[in-house]
Amino acid sequence: MATEILMPALSPTMEEGTLAKWLVKEGDEVASGDLLAEIETDKATMEFEAVDEGIIGKILVAEGTEGVKVNTAIAIIVEDGEEVGDVAASAPAAPAAAEAEAAPKAVEAAAPASAAPAPQAADGTRIFASPLARRIAADKGLDLAQIKGSGPKGRIVKADVEGATATAPKAAPAAAGAPVVAAPAPSVSSDAIAAMYEGRAYEEVKLDGMRKIIAARLTEAKQTIPHFYLRRDIQLDALLAFRGQLNKQLEARGVKLSVNDFIIKACAIALQQVPDANAVWAGDRVLKMKASDVAVAVAIEGGLFTPVLQDAEMRSLSSLSAQMKDLATRARDRKLAPHEYQGGSFAISNLGMFGIDNFDAVINPPHGAILAVGAGVKKPVVNAEGALGVATVMSVTLSVDHRVIDGALGAELLTAIKDNLENPMSMLA
Repeated sequence: MATEILMPALSPTMEEGTLAKWLVKEGDEVASGDLLAEIETDKATMEFEAVDEGIIGKILVAEGTEGVKVNTAIAIIVEDGEEVGDVAASAPAAPAAAEAEAAPKAVEAAAPASAAPAPQAADGTRIFASPLARRIAADKGLDLAQIKGSGPKGRIVKADVEGATATAPKAAPAAAGAPVVAAPAPSVSSDAIAAMYEGRAYEEVKLDGMRKIIAARLTEAKQTIPHFYLRRDIQLDALLAFRGQLNKQLEARGVKLSVNDFIIKACAIALQQVPDANAVWAGDRVLKMKASDVAVAVAIEGGLFTPVLQDAEMRSLSSLSAQMKDLATRARDRKLAPHEYQGGSFAISNLGMFGIDNFDAVINPPHGAILAVGAGVKKPVVNAEGALGVATVMSVTLSVDHRVIDGALGAELLTAIKDNLENPMSMLA
């Protein structure tokens, strides 16, 4: 029985991707776990594995095709001895360079002759299941609508049906009557904006997947998250002196701590000191996290990543430093796995190395807050005795989601961060 291989969703934000490279060809025999293709998401290039065994009967989407929607059929897998007839490919074929500007032609194709109709739930939703899983379910009298699939996008595979027992099908739920709200149309079209610059020289830059995701998520963040901002100046002289001592002692081990490593550690400890602020927004509830999982913004060509350092409060400075260097390097090469840049409750964005004194960062949902870090600058200060002196001062701004953290709680968190950075030895206690 022929079955479709679908474009997988390799990250929660992925809506489409580029089929960068096929690792198999038509006629190849594959088993569960074999690598099929390389998929470029908005964040990284990842390998895609088979969940069924069989033979690659037909490749529907050529390698190099961009904008392939999630759940689009990209290939057909068949059993030994089975033939594949004409297949209707729901994804567009990759256009040749010479035909890039030609109008696409509509192609009519018959459904696979050997493929049985796909099972459907009571509400008409298609149920995705492998051919072997369908056969086992039929033999055991199982209702596939009652089985939760463990394959990509919830696809039902052999393991899901082997241990299942037949149950009476559930009654179909009543149709929901909630109205569909259309997304607001842009106030000015892209063509209208281009017309404003007619006669002026410019270069049109096509948005890649990452840029589209950044635009969508940050627009959503500014439109839906009630931001408020808290600002503090932090004196760094004690930290800089302590860092110099540690780096001298760690030189033989090849370890060099950065100021950012101390900031990560200070924030992680502060989230434990103010546990109510270690939280994320989950739509109809707030999730209070136990561990301090801190995300750090890393600039890459054409965008940014926010890799997450898990359990940062438990880690040594040298361990955090080594992991941060590794994550930043692989982020710039777009080699991070989704679990390495998803999650976290708090983020840090540091533009101090670019000479920026201060700025306001946009919260990355579902995080409760993000700390914007500026440069350390020599400034005149009045000390505790009232005498005028000079200190290295770093300005920080905490952007806070008011749905998760109220003003007093946010102020308590920022004070804890400041105290940790101004008393760096306490972070090692």
